[in-house]
Amino acid sequence: MTNKNLRKYSSIVVDGVTQAPSRAMLRAVGFEDADFDKPQIGIASTWSMVTPCNMHINKLAEDVNKATDAAGGKGIIYGCITISDGISMGTEGMKYSLVSREVIADEIETVSGCMGHDAIIAIGGCDKNMPGLLMGMARLDRPSIFIYGGTIQPGPNHTNVISVFEAVGGHAAGKVSDIELKQIEDTAIPGPGSCGGMYTANTMASAIEALGMSLPNSSAQDAISQEKVDDCLQAGEAIMHLIEHDIKPSDIMTRAAFDNAIKVVIALGGSTNAVLHLLAMAHSMKVKLELEDFTTIGRQTPMLADLKPSGKYLMSELIKIGGIQPLMKTMLEAGMLDGSCMTVTGRTTAENLADVAPYPAGQDIIRPLDNPIKKDSHLVVLKGNLSPGGAVAKITGKEGLSFSGNARVFESEEECLRGVLDGTVVKGDVLVIRYEGPRGAPGMREMLSPTAAIMGAGLGNDVALITDGRFSGGSHGFVVGHVTPEAIEGGPIAIVENGDRISIDAETNELKLELSDEEIATRLAQWEKPAPRYTRGVLAKYAAMVTSASEGAVTDKHC
Repeated sequence: MTNKNLRKYSSIVVDGVTQAPSRAMLRAVGFEDADFDKPQIGIASTWSMVTPCNMHINKLAEDVNKATDAAGGKGIIYGCITISDGISMGTEGMKYSLVSREVIADEIETVSGCMGHDAIIAIGGCDKNMPGLLMGMARLDRPSIFIYGGTIQPGPNHTNVISVFEAVGGHAAGKVSDIELKQIEDTAIPGPGSCGGMYTANTMASAIEALGMSLPNSSAQDAISQEKVDDCLQAGEAIMHLIEHDIKPSDIMTRAAFDNAIKVVIALGGSTNAVLHLLAMAHSMKVKLELEDFTTIGRQTPMLADLKPSGKYLMSELIKIGGIQPLMKTMLEAGMLDGSCMTVTGRTTAENLADVAPYPAGQDIIRPLDNPIKKDSHLVVLKGNLSPGGAVAKITGKEGLSFSGNARVFESEEECLRGVLDGTVVKGDVLVIRYEGPRGAPGMREMLSPTAAIMGAGLGNDVALITDGRFSGGSHGFVVGHVTPEAIEGGPIAIVENGDRISIDAETNELKLELSDEEIATRLAQWEKPAPRYTRGVLAKYAAMVTSASEGAVTDKHC
C-alpha cells in the first residue's frame, strides 16, 4: 500500500495545492512536512478533573500519542467531555448523565469526521463515556481501538464509593456514627480510576474487551500501573495494523461479537446498564439486537463472578488473578463464545486466547462452570401488565427470585430517598419511582442514592424497588429498572397508587400489577400527561428525540 492508501480520509484534508491553508493551520499545532504523509490518528481523551475516573487520562493520552508517532502515524489528541455519576447522584445534575453518552458519541463523530482522521483511539474511564466513544467510532466506521482508563484501588477495609453511599443509609438508621461516616468519606476513594466493583464502568470495559474493540486485558488493569501504560504503548502498532489491513469496527462489532459481550457481562454479574448501552452500541453499528435477546442468551449463560456489589470481591482482586481473559478462555472451550470473531489485534478471539493460562488454583472470585453462583443470567427481562414494553432486573438469587408487596409511590428519586431516610419506607413495600425515564426526567437517572440507603438501613431483603429510571452498577437488592413504557408516555407505571399489590417473579419473568384489566384501563383513561420539565437546552432536545429504554435510549433512530 502507498501512504495515500493509508490516508483514506486525511489525504482529502491535507493533499494538494488547494489544501495549503489546511496544512498551514496544522503546522501551527506541530505538524512538519513529513507528518502530512502519515495516517492521522485522532486520540480522543476524556481527561477531566471533574471525576477521579478520568483525572489521569491526559497522561495515558500522551503515551498513546508517542506510540502512534513511533509506529509511523501522526497522533492528534482532542478532548471529549465527561461527567461524574458519583458526584451528581441523587441531584438534578444526574439527568445529564445518560445525555452525555449521546454528546460524546456526537463529539467523536464530529471531530474525527470533520478533521479527516484515518483512525481513532479513544480512552474512557467513567461508564457513560465508554459506550459513547464506541458509538461514535461505530458511526464513522474507521479503524478504531478503545482503551480503558483502568480501575481504582480500594480504600481501607475494602471500601469504595458504594461504601460511602451505603454509610449514608446506615447513618440515618443509627448504625453508622458521624465519625465513622467521615472516616469512610475521607478514605474510600484514594486516587485515580473507575469505581472498584463490577459496577457499570468495569462492566462496560469488560464488555468492550469481549466485543473485541480493546486490546486483551485492557479491562483488567489498575488505573495507575505499568500494565496500563503498556496497554497505551501497544495501541500504536495495533492501530497501524488495523489501518494497513482496513479492519474497521464493522468487521469487529458483529452480532456474534455482541453475543460474546453479553455472555461475558452475565458471567461477571455485570450492571443492568450494560443492557441499555449494548443496545445503543449495536444500533450505532446497525447490528440487530433486541431486549429479548438478553433473555435468550441469559437462559444459557451462568453467573460465575463473586464481585461487588452483590458479591465479595473488587476488580483490583480480579486483576491479580488474570482479569477476564481466563474466564473468556473457559467459556470459549465450553462452546459458549464464538472464537471466530475478529478483534483489534488483527487476530480472532480464539487466537487471542490460545496461550492464556487458567486462573490460579484456590481462587474463589470466579466460580467453575459446574458450580455457578446462578445457573442462568442475573439480568432478567420482565414483562407483564406493569411493563408491557419490558423492564430489566438485576437478580443474583441472593435476594430471592420473587417478591410481592404493596406499592409505595414516589414521583421522583429525591422523594423516595427522603422516604427511606425518615422511616416512611417499611418492610414489605414495593417502592415505585416514576417520571424518571429517558423522556420523563429527562435523562433516566440512576437510583443509587435510594438503593444504597435501603441497603445501609438494613432493608435490602425486605423491600423491592421498581422504576422507569435505571440503576447504578453499584445498586443491589431486589431492584427493577427500565420499566417501559415510561410514566411520561402513559405507561401503566404512571397509574400505580399507594397500596396496590405488585408482584415480581424472576422465574416467570413477570412484573405484575394486581389489578383487573378494566381497572387499569379506567385509570389510564383518566391519566393526564404532565408538562415537560425542560423546554430549552440539551435536556429538552434529548427528551424530544430519545427512544425508550427498551431500544437503548438512543437519539438518532428516527433521523
